[in-house]
Amino acid sequence: MTKERLKSGFTTGTAAAAAVKGALYRLIRGVAPDRVSIPFLSEGGVEIDIYSCFAKGNETAVCSVIKDAGDDPDITHKAEIGARVTLLKSGNPDRQVVITGGSGVGTVTRPGLEVPVGRPAINPGPVKMIRQAVKETAGPDRYVHVEIFVPEGETLSEKTLNSRLGIVGGISILGTTGIVRPMSHDAYIATIESGVRVACAMDISPLIFSTGRRSERFARAVFPGLPETGFIQVGDFFRASLEIAGKEGAPVVIFAVFFGKAVKMARAVPHTHAAKSGQTLETLAGWSVELTGDAQFGKEIAQANTARHAFGLIMDRYPVIMELVGKKVRAAALDFTGPGTQVHCMILGYDGSVLFDSRKKGASNE
Repeated sequence: MTKERLKSGFTTGTAAAAAVKGALYRLIRGVAPDRVSIPFLSEGGVEIDIYSCFAKGNETAVCSVIKDAGDDPDITHKAEIGARVTLLKSGNPDRQVVITGGSGVGTVTRPGLEVPVGRPAINPGPVKMIRQAVKETAGPDRYVHVEIFVPEGETLSEKTLNSRLGIVGGISILGTTGIVRPMSHDAYIATIESGVRVACAMDISPLIFSTGRRSERFARAVFPGLPETGFIQVGDFFRASLEIAGKEGAPVVIFAVFFGKAVKMARAVPHTHAAKSGQTLETLAGWSVELTGDAQFGKEIAQANTARHAFGLIMDRYPVIMELVGKKVRAAALDFTGPGTQVHCMILGYDGSVLFDSRKKGASNE
């Protein structure tokens, strides 16, 4: 049986460019197109159906399309993305195409993102695509004002990390190439990078990296005074998140994780989802025997059903193994980060208790 190939889609930036192109067709040619063609910034392109398109006088048209993320689990999938386009008689030769954000497009309020503070959250990739759409449709010498809007943008933004990044009032118009590839790691890594950049620009330290909502919730209880921006969910991207932290100059990073993820990290696995559970438990069993000399216990660990099962055995009989795992996590993390960033490991119990903290006296592996 062959695995069904997942369908690619297009970004909010591509959708915005299509809406702009549709509006310009309506103004210049006098009729609304059924669909428009938008080239991606990488290679290839896409035909996008026009959802709504109408003129408001002789100089302004409003057009929208429906975002299609393909088989990617995207918050903005099926969202309406629109553009209000006005042809101007004159303008600044250095800014022939003025792009603003309307209803449902967020505004940047914190430094560290690709867009300056005070500007609409329309990233450079989409801006380039919009300008390209104007040039293709209206020619290189027209003065045009473009306002991008997203009717449900403010509601959709509540399901994103925008508020944490300081983007208020709506969603971001995103895209580096224009295409959405299903289950793409690139989008997640870009989110991590944005979070780290904003936190560093705000001089927040330490940064608390967690792998998901629950570990973050427990970490917030440990660091009640830390701003929300200091907490960054990095998923399974152990190495990539640390490389970003090192590149952006984060002074201190603390990984707050549960035991199962910690063991995978201790093995220096770059992407913890890819680590096989059987190999992880075998490695843990070997470490346990080396530390305790108890071969029978090592066999029990190797035969455990899950890392959580192994966790229970360890806490009952040899909790010192927790410290060994934590130290190995920190050593692997330091290798991934490079010099300039302090990295620590905090292993959380499933009840939120802190079982190991490399910052504590006697826990250092240096």
